Amino acid sequence: MARKFRIALAALFFAGITLLFLDLTGALHHWLGWMAKIQLFPAILSLSLVTVVLTALVTLVFGRVYCSVICPLGIFQDIFSWIHGRTSPKNKYRFKHLKALNWLRYAVLALFILASALGAISIAALIEPYSSYGRIVNEIFAPLYRCANNLFADVENHFGAYTFYSADVWFKSAVSLAAAVASFLLLAFLSWKWGRIWCNTICPVGSILSLFSRFSLFAPVIDKDKCRNCHLCEKRCKSSCIDIAEHKIDSSRCVVCLDCLEECRHDALHYRFRFAPKCKRVQKAAEDKVQEGKETDRRDFIRTGALAVGTLALGSLPVKAAKVSEIREGKDDNERRIPLKPAGSQSLKHFSDHCIACQLCVGACPNNVLRPSGDARRLMQPEMEFTRGYCRPECTRCSNVCPVGAILPVTREEKTAISIGYAVVDYGLCVADREEASCGNCAKHCPAGAIRMSHKNPEDSDSAMIPGVNAERCIGCGACEYNCPSKAIKVTGREVHKLS
Repeated sequence: MARKFRIALAALFFAGITLLFLDLTGALHHWLGWMAKIQLFPAILSLSLVTVVLTALVTLVFGRVYCSVICPLGIFQDIFSWIHGRTSPKNKYRFKHLKALNWLRYAVLALFILASALGAISIAALIEPYSSYGRIVNEIFAPLYRCANNLFADVENHFGAYTFYSADVWFKSAVSLAAAVASFLLLAFLSWKWGRIWCNTICPVGSILSLFSRFSLFAPVIDKDKCRNCHLCEKRCKSSCIDIAEHKIDSSRCVVCLDCLEECRHDALHYRFRFAPKCKRVQKAAEDKVQEGKETDRRDFIRTGALAVGTLALGSLPVKAAKVSEIREGKDDNERRIPLKPAGSQSLKHFSDHCIACQLCVGACPNNVLRPSGDARRLMQPEMEFTRGYCRPECTRCSNVCPVGAILPVTREEKTAISIGYAVVDYGLCVADREEASCGNCAKHCPAGAIRMSHKNPEDSDSAMIPGVNAERCIGCGACEYNCPSKAIKVTGREVHKLS
């Protein structure tokens, strides 16, 4: 019963988080947005101490249930492992006990924390589970989902119904797509062959939680008196953490999937309070080992405490942002030297310090403005481009869905007063100046009234009307850049956002 309850919860969380990335309307974020905010690494970066402390306490009591219920990447691996197990009866029992590679997983964890502390969060997020799953869904599954949606829309429209509406299908970044495909293939292969080996050797969240789960109050426990050494539980354990020869289960690697309990034919496995002695003989044996392991336990406690404190403090560590060149005067301003970040991100530094490149905002953007960056300094972190649309002043979707606080919530009224950048005109490309044609497209579409048309020669009322930009009034929405027929206008970002 406990296993079935765990699977039902895992299915709900997996479906909910997946739908958050696939949602076309934004309606689901009102109901399911909390699922993204309780992911561990986003909670650490957003300084959500309640979520972090609760996750640690739950792990200390019940073990790594986070990995088997809440983490979407863990459930994603379980799906591939389950499919392989269903292909043949012998594949169901393909696992065996493997020695823990503690040196590898804690070395990766240390590098992960170091990269995050130095400001390379987008690099560290390549192996962070929530971010990795978000990229897989956004780059691989979302285009397929939108194609299916468009097919339904076409069929419905043919019969005069309009429940579905067409959505653009496009690939936003070659770098992000390559990373998503590589992650998908690697994780699919590893889980197909070895179950949860990624979670117990590479995943930084799994390594963090292993520091707590090794002391969990409840865990699967083997009853030596009833065990017949049939090895069925060991062969079924996708975490490869059951050692029947020693009748031990490595609780630091156990993800509490409870598959082993289902396989035991002799009632020798139970999920219970594991520190309660079953009889005086067991209690006596435990007391005999206290003195022997006293020094080792002290070292383990100190090491665990140090790593745990460092991890919990990760969100508050000062991070070093990449240096950005100053905006230069003149024609070079027409090149976007500072990337544009959405209203609510406050500054380039704040966004770079917090964004984990999960791309939830990219999938949620209804205007097709956000796309993953290919810049190595901000790898796969979203930035704004206006080739397929512009940032409508009334839209605040990205600020509502961000789980880490890289984009802070803003209202529609607040957004219209925030300047994230300003437009610059290259008069060498402007058709109004170069060909003396009547255009004014940029001024017509500017929602802030920051562009005014004036005579090229103020003393000649018959001279061409050319655009002029009031940089202090411009909010950087990109409407002028998107609607300019000659691409003579480029919006450059502000390093620190300001009120217009």
